[in-house]
Amino acid sequence: MKRVPQLRPAEAARLVRSGAVMMVGGFGMTGTPVHLLHALAETEVRDLTYIANNIGEPGLGGGRLLRNGQVKKAIGSYFTSNREVVEAALSGAIDYELLPQGSMAEAIRAGGAGIGGFFTPTASGTVLAVDAETKIIHGQLHVFVAGLRADVALIRARRADTAGNLVYRMTEQNFNKAMATAADLVIAEVEEIVPLGALDPDQIHTSGNFVDYLVEAKTSLDELGTSADVRTLRGNVSARRLSIARRALAELKAGDVVNLGIGIPTLIADLITPERGIILHTENGMLGVGPAPEAGGALDYPVNAGKAPVTALPGSSYFDSADSFAMIRGGHVDVAVMGGLQVDQQGNLANWAAPGKPLLGVGGAMDLASGARRLIITMTHCNRDGSPKIVERCSLPLTAVAAVDLLVTELAVFDFDVNGMRLVELMPGATMDEVRAQTAADFQVG
Repeated sequence: MKRVPQLRPAEAARLVRSGAVMMVGGFGMTGTPVHLLHALAETEVRDLTYIANNIGEPGLGGGRLLRNGQVKKAIGSYFTSNREVVEAALSGAIDYELLPQGSMAEAIRAGGAGIGGFFTPTASGTVLAVDAETKIIHGQLHVFVAGLRADVALIRARRADTAGNLVYRMTEQNFNKAMATAADLVIAEVEEIVPLGALDPDQIHTSGNFVDYLVEAKTSLDELGTSADVRTLRGNVSARRLSIARRALAELKAGDVVNLGIGIPTLIADLITPERGIILHTENGMLGVGPAPEAGGALDYPVNAGKAPVTALPGSSYFDSADSFAMIRGGHVDVAVMGGLQVDQQGNLANWAAPGKPLLGVGGAMDLASGARRLIITMTHCNRDGSPKIVERCSLPLTAVAAVDLLVTELAVFDFDVNGMRLVELMPGATMDEVRAQTAADFQVG
C-alpha cells in the first residue's frame, strides 16, 4: 500500500501556483481547510480562480486570500455571507460566477467522474439560465451545466491513514468528498493521521488514490467563525413569525422528509417533537436533524444549512452535498418549507435576491423549489414599508416557475393549482377585508 507524503501547511501551500483553478471544501467555515488557506495567504500566489460554496468569512479561510487580493475569480453558490466578497464583486475587484448549490455539487461530481456535464430542471426560467443550453426532457425544461474540474483541491477531513484514506466528521463531508475526485492535485488537511489498518475500510469516505498530500492540523474555535458557538446565533422571535411557523408545521405529517429553509422555516425545527415523526433534511448533508443544542458549536455538533449547530436524532445519517441534492432532485424530499420575498398568482417564487442587492447568493433555493415534491412558502404578508409581497407578477428575480403549492402568512393561507391562487384559510385575528387590502394578486376564495 502506498504512503501519501505528509507536509506542513506552509510546504503544502508552496505547491499551489499563481493562476491556478482551485477547489476549496467547506460549508461556511465547517469542514474548511483553514490552515492550508491561511498558509496560502502567506505566499505570493495570485490570480486564483476560487471554486467553493462560499469564500469563508472576513479574514478567515478564503476570506484572508480575498483581503490579500489573491483571488481573481470566484465560482460558487453563496457569496453574500461575506460582505467583503460582495464589495469585491461590486467594485470589479473579482469576477464571479453564481451556480445553484446542487448544480455546483453535481458539476464537481461530474468533473471528477470524467463526465462533461448534465441537464437539470434547477434554474430553468430564471436569470441564471438565460445563456444556458436548454432541452425538454420528459416534458420539463432542463438546463445544461458543464462539469467542473480544478488544478488543485484543498479539502478537510477528520482522520486519514498514511495511505491517504479519509474519514469525514458529521456534516463536514459537504463539498470535500466530491472535490477530492475533481482536481489534478489534492491536498487533504486532517485533524489526525493514523497508521495503516487503524481505519475500518467500511467507514472510509474517500479512498487514498484520490489524495496526493496530507497535512495534519487541529481546528480551534476561533477558526470556525459564526458556527463556533450556538449562543451567538440565538435571538428574539416575534409572535407573528412564530404563528406562521406553527401553521406551516400543521401541514407536515408523520414520515415526511422535510427540508427547512433559513428564516421563518428554521423556527419549525424547534417546534417539532419526536412523537410527530417528521424527518428533517438539510442540504449540506444530514437526515434526522434535531433542535439546536443549549450550548456548543460546530466542533461539538453537526450544522444545518443556516450554519447553525444542531443535534442529531436517533437514526440520523450524514452524507455529502452531491448525494444530498440528488435526494432533492430525485424526489426523495417530501416537503420543502422556504421563505419568500415575493409570490405571485401563478405560483412563481422569488426568494433569493432582494431589491437593490447584488445577485450573489442563491444557495440551494432553486434546487429545493424545483425538486421537492411539495413547496410551502412562509413569509410576512407585506414588506416593512407596507408594500405587498403577494403580487400579480413577481418583479424580483425568480427562484422557480409555478412551483409554490401552499403559502402561509400571518394573515392567510393560500394554495395554488392549475386554476390559480385560492385563499383557503384566514389566520386568527385576520379579516377578509384586511387580506384583500394587502394582497396585490387575484385570488379565489375556497
